[in-house]
Amino acid sequence: MTVVGGAFPLSLILFATIILHHHTAALPLSVNSRWIIDDQNGGERVKLSCINWVSHLESAVVEGLSKQPVDVISKKILAMGFNCVRLTYPLFLFTNDTLASTTVRKSLTKLGLPASVAGVQVNNPSIVDLSLINAFVKVVSNLNKNNIMIILDNHISKPGWCCNDNDGNGFFGDLYFDPEVWVKGIKRVATIFKGYTNVVGMSLRNELRGYRQNIETWYRYMQKGAEGVHSANPNVLVILSGLSYDQDLSFLRDQHVTLSFTKKLVFEVHWVFTRPGSPFVCWVAELDLDWALWTLVGSYYLREGVVGMEELYGVLDSNWYEPRNLSFLKKISPIQSSFQAPDGLLGVEQHKIIFHPCTGLCIQTHSMKLGPCSNAQAWEYTLQNMLIVKGTNYCLQANGVDMQVKLGIMCTNISSKWEAISASKMHLSSKINNGIMVCLDIDYENTIVTNNCKCLNNDKLCDPASQWFKVINSTSVEVAKSIILSDSMLDYSM
Repeated sequence: MTVVGGAFPLSLILFATIILHHHTAALPLSVNSRWIIDDQNGGERVKLSCINWVSHLESAVVEGLSKQPVDVISKKILAMGFNCVRLTYPLFLFTNDTLASTTVRKSLTKLGLPASVAGVQVNNPSIVDLSLINAFVKVVSNLNKNNIMIILDNHISKPGWCCNDNDGNGFFGDLYFDPEVWVKGIKRVATIFKGYTNVVGMSLRNELRGYRQNIETWYRYMQKGAEGVHSANPNVLVILSGLSYDQDLSFLRDQHVTLSFTKKLVFEVHWVFTRPGSPFVCWVAELDLDWALWTLVGSYYLREGVVGMEELYGVLDSNWYEPRNLSFLKKISPIQSSFQAPDGLLGVEQHKIIFHPCTGLCIQTHSMKLGPCSNAQAWEYTLQNMLIVKGTNYCLQANGVDMQVKLGIMCTNISSKWEAISASKMHLSSKINNGIMVCLDIDYENTIVTNNCKCLNNDKLCDPASQWFKVINSTSVEVAKSIILSDSMLDYSM
């Protein structure tokens, strides 16, 4: 399953079924089992690592155009390692001709936002007097020109902040959510953007919710909407969200979605996490999910009555000038690239790498330090809980408290067995020769050491992050080819 996100404090949308930074996919995309693939180029894996760009609030203007030129923003997205934008929109932009024909200038002026009008005039003079619908098209065109993949997300019907159970936008039949109007609207979106190669997917509705939600109605209209979008634009992935703010797709176990087409259906789930080094991000790496992060936005024209509200969870700062937190981007950078591919595609045998989610780095055998996961060595994790450097006889061994780990060939002793413990299953524990249990850890130089295991008793004041490691699957060609051992790390004793 793949995932995408959209709530606070930080939200990740996961997609179910990467583009590497220097790889260009031959679009359109399709689905092969759980993978999104480039169907025109031998079925190569295309991993979506997306950022949400908001355009569904009261103004119905893509956020940030008063702060930076649209082309500058697009290039910032690429520079931060994202290959995809989940661009939100309100349904009424495509079903209400009065709203659609309102100009950007008029929309912002009507909301009492003269500074935003002036900012768009300076930074995007070719957009300020366009109609709202044409301004939206202009942004999509620029993303397309910059070879950024785009998922068009119907976030809400009536423009405004999302979401709550009683906002009239939650489920089919709500005040602003006429299902027939919705089908008509998303079909129109699919038609308008049919010629835009990089529009690779359409998310049919964000976070269904509220007292009206029920499984029978979900199937009736989601299937109808999916058929409508596919008939208008058979190239795009059709992305369906679940119930209860898109945190529940469990009903799919009992009843499959029935459609006339294949290889285009994707599901999304929304998940909230508190920090990039949390077990959830490790789960994204372990399963190598496609995802979209909330949010690009550094500040809003107007949100919930507040002019210029800063988005503290935005990837960009309030002026949309530079990243808000470079450390955060560094930590998520490993999951912007793919660890795995469809079975047999690369001709590489599956292996393991040892991932440290707090830093976003992986263990390097040549130095026994953390380093880029792209340079990590391949491991085997045996049924006997031994971590063996793939293609060698050397295994990872604990060496003592606050001491660097080593690689040895005596792999039957207790210091060579590594068990995932704690509730998170992210502490890798072993025992040194006196029987004391220790856990894999890092020191201030990111050297791999073992220390007394910490935070095993759910002490909320304790921070276990340095001792969080995860053994994850990989089919990376670069990793598979890399077997580099430093003599200083080897123990030849028998």
